[in-house]
Parts: sequence; C-alpha cells; structure tokens
Amino acid sequence: MLKPYRLFDAVKFQSEKFPKQEMLVSKVNGEWKPYSTQDVSTITNKFSAGLLQLGVSGNDYTPEGADKIAIISNNRPEWVFTDIAVQQTGAILVPIYPTCSVQELQFILNDAAVKYLFVSSEELLLKARSISHDVPSLRNIFTFDETPQADHWTKVMDGATPELLQQVEKVKAEIDWEHLATIIYTSGTTGQPKGVMLTHRNIISNVFFSKESFPFEDAPESKVLSFLPLNHIFEKTCTYIYLYSGISIYYAESMEKIADNLREIKPDGFTTVPRLLEKVFEKIMSKGNELTGLKRKLFFWSVSLAGKYDVKKDHGAWYNFKLRIANKLVFSKWREALGGRITFIVTGGAACNEKLLRIFNAAQIPVYEGYGPTENSPVISVNRKKPLGDRYFGTTGPAITGIEVKLAEDGEILVKGPTVMKGYYKRPDLTAETVIDGWLHTGDIGVWIDQKFLKITDRKKELFKTSGGKYVAPQPIENKMKESPFVEQIMVVGNERKFVGALIVPSFTMLKQWMPQNGLTFTTNEAAIREPKVLEMFKEVVESFNNYFNHVEQIKRFELMPREWSIETGEMTPKLSLKRKIVMEKYKDAIERIYDVHP
Repeated sequence: MLKPYRLFDAVKFQSEKFPKQEMLVSKVNGEWKPYSTQDVSTITNKFSAGLLQLGVSGNDYTPEGADKIAIISNNRPEWVFTDIAVQQTGAILVPIYPTCSVQELQFILNDAAVKYLFVSSEELLLKARSISHDVPSLRNIFTFDETPQADHWTKVMDGATPELLQQVEKVKAEIDWEHLATIIYTSGTTGQPKGVMLTHRNIISNVFFSKESFPFEDAPESKVLSFLPLNHIFEKTCTYIYLYSGISIYYAESMEKIADNLREIKPDGFTTVPRLLEKVFEKIMSKGNELTGLKRKLFFWSVSLAGKYDVKKDHGAWYNFKLRIANKLVFSKWREALGGRITFIVTGGAACNEKLLRIFNAAQIPVYEGYGPTENSPVISVNRKKPLGDRYFGTTGPAITGIEVKLAEDGEILVKGPTVMKGYYKRPDLTAETVIDGWLHTGDIGVWIDQKFLKITDRKKELFKTSGGKYVAPQPIENKMKESPFVEQIMVVGNERKFVGALIVPSFTMLKQWMPQNGLTFTTNEAAIREPKVLEMFKEVVESFNNYFNHVEQIKRFELMPREWSIETGEMTPKLSLKRKIVMEKYKDAIERIYDVHP
C-alpha cells in the first residue's frame, strides 16, 4: 500500500532511514561541496520560514489560491532547496527552462501570477528584469550566485525566527498529498505553453512505482550525476527517487564538463536523453577513426560485434568469447571514461537509436530506455534492471507497477492511475480533451511487443499523409537513418506531397575524416554539402536504409543542411526533441527544393 508521503517528506524519510553526509553535492570554487541530510533539513526549514515572513502561503490550498514561486536555474543544490522550501509553505513551484524565450517567460510569469522568482545567475537576472515591469504580480527576484545587482537567496532565510520555524511545522502538517506541488509549463512548439498541474500524490506515486519497477534499491553508498534540466519532470521525479533511495546526488558543473565530472566522481548512474548518448557515441567513433593499423581494426571489429548484441538472445559460446575480448581490450576504456562504475543509465524524452542500445549494453554500459509524458509525472514504462528478462531493445519496456495502460483503436497510448495530472492550469477545455473518463490520452502511437513491451512508433500529430493517401510515420524512418555514422540529425517530410523527402544534417566530424580519404579537401560545412562526391555518398547511405521500409516510406530525395539544429537556434526543445513545425517553417525553401523535380 502506497503511503501518503509528500515530496518534502523525502528529507525526514532519509534522516530516519539513512542519514547522509553527502545528500546533495556541487562544485564550488573548484571543490566538491557536500550538504548532509541534516544540512538540507535545516536549510529548507529556515528557507520555508523566510518565505512565510515574505507573506508566501498556500492560502486556501487551491491551484488558483496558492502563491506561485518560479525558479530559473541550472541544476544545483539550491534548486532542490527552493523546491522543498516552497512545497513546505503550501505554495506552488513553477520551474522554467533557462533557455526559454523572453516572450515565453513573460507569458508563464503572468499566467501563473508568480509572486517571487529565484534565478541562478546574473545573466538570467537581466533576462527576467527585462520583462519584470510587465509582470505586475512579481515582488522580487533573488539570485543563487552572489551579485550586487540583486538580493541573494540566503537573505530569505535571514527572515526565519523560532516562531516562524514552529509555524512551518504546523503548515507542513496541514498539507495533503492531493495538494498541488508544481505547475510545469510544457514547451510551446505551437501556441502558448500549457501548465501541467501535478500534485504530491501524482509525483510520489510515480516515484515509488518507478522505484519498485526498475528497481531502485535503497543504496546509501551509491551516487548519481545530475545534468538533465530539473525543470523537466523526468529529472525531478528521478531526483525524488534518489532521495527516497538514499542515493547521493552530484550536480554536473555544466554540459561541457559532464565527461570530466563523470571521471571525478565515478557515479553509479545517471539519466540522459538520446541526443546526448548519440553525441557520446559520435566522439567515441571519431577517436576510433583516428586509430591506425591493428588498433583500428580491433576497434571497428569490436563495435561491429557489439551491434549484433541482444539481451534476449544467446548468440552462443563463440560470440560470447569474442565479446569478452572486445570488452577487455576496447570497451573497458569506454567504461573508464564514464567513471568505471556505471550500473545504469536511464534514457527518455525521445526514442533511442536501437543500435546504440545494443552497442552500449554489449560494452557493459547498461542503458535502459523508458517513456512517459509530463502529464503522467512522467513514467509510463521502462526497461528493467531486474529481472533481466524484462528488457527488450527498441521498446520502452513493460508498464510500471500501479498504473493501467492500453492502446486506443488508432494505437494511441492511454494511461490511467494516480500518476495522471490534475489537469492543465486555467485550461479546463484542454484538460477535457486530454483526460477522458480518467484515461490520459498521450498523443503517442504505440504497439505491444510480445504483449508486454511498449514500443512507441510515433506522435499522433506527426503522422502525415502523402498526396497518394498513404500514411507515413516519420520517427521509425528517422531512427533507422540515424544508425548511419554520417547522419547527425534528420527530419522526414512529405505531408500532402507525392513522395517522402528528408532534411539531413550530416555528421561534419565524420565528413572531415571521410573527405580527405576520398581525395577531397574540407573547407566549410556549406562547401562540403555541395560537393558531388559527398552528395553521392549520402545518396548511397539513404538508399541502403530505404531497404528497411516499404516503397511509400522510402526517402526519394533529400537536402543536406549546413548547421546542426539546437536549442539556441530554435529547432530543438530544451529536452532536445525536434520542433518539427519550426524546422518546416525555417527551412521551407530547402523543402521546396526537394519537391522541385520528381525523382
């Protein structure tokens, strides 16, 4: 029976079961600075008391009545302090991506009527201040970094008194697990962002169902590295899984320092998204291409061998013997680069390349794919660490314990249970369209493999129909094409067109190595993608992968793009998913060139 914990009970839970000296750890002035369980308890209670002093409260404990506190920050202990402290007052945390536009920021702050805002840096302070005059509800902005331009977050704690600390305990006791814990605004690829309302019960249910299903055992000696944005429910839920499991959380200094931090702290695991795994693999392959002679042959023999690995199939003694050799001579170096102690990597947010899953798992770097939307707090399904039979490459695993999952007639994934959101903030119309008779309509299309493993085939809204009336699901085509080391990113197009086309961002790292080997000189990205030999090579790559698809789904023509799509340039969401409508609008001229001449 699930106990009615609130998220903030994680501190007391850990204090009673496995008090730690290193509950949350970040790097300060070049040194790792730990906060113990007791430190976190003291800080968050004083922080809550200071918020009460500022007049923050849950008021009538309704979504509309409770105060809203926003946070825009990189991952760091202060993020979690703020989250817990706000919860303990009955107020509601509104996390915002640091990369969001000023227009989105202004919309969210006004839509939620945010009272106070906490930002990590002076840069984000200036961004918030640029629109603060248009946010009448906003009373003050505090920073985590020291700056003379604003009040430091510790100034809030200075307002704590013994009386207010007693008041915090009274308020905490009144907060029900059905109370709203957070409003997470999902990235608005079309129209304005939507505020997903999640209660303590929603997230806590997902925490303990996921903890049981994966499983995450209580592991006070374990540690993880956190770098996926805490603004996203995936990393936030995982944070509370770690806290309720006694696992120490270390925060990466930055995305650029992840590799260094992995080697320093030697974590047992981390969560990621497929795009980051792809980048890790690209770097590995790039280094492999620099090898010569026997070392080069051994490297590519090992990678080819790993590409055939299947956790559900025994390839026999000879294959296993060869794989042991590959692991000892080649893959051991990969594991060392990740700290040498990885027992799990959980990936979500988008479909993971199946070939990558095979290779990493064969290299004894266990990668487990899972799936779930913000509206489900988020996990719906995940491949299992134990038992080993509950894993299937190319699927997102079995549904987690405690929820119901079924497929609609059109294949849409529907989910029901205590993890399903309360609704969209101020949007009962959208809530009614999305949650029908208790079933969350995810908008994702899936199939069951072996009647147990959920495989996501596409987004319902991303399916398109050619002018010949045939439906095409772009995601499986894109995922397969990305198995080529020369394809960095790809977007399949063809809605209401005579045939399927594609925009392809080449791997320029691979091109820089391939071109000299084929009598060409690499100068610029733009020049490379116009080179006839390069175009011919990509045509061969596309045609080789077309064999996996029926005639209607095959890519007939493509355009090579000179630049990688990114969050900064607007084509990717903060969780590194493709904004298809943005790409189609931004590169409409390139798409038109695809259809200028019938192949």
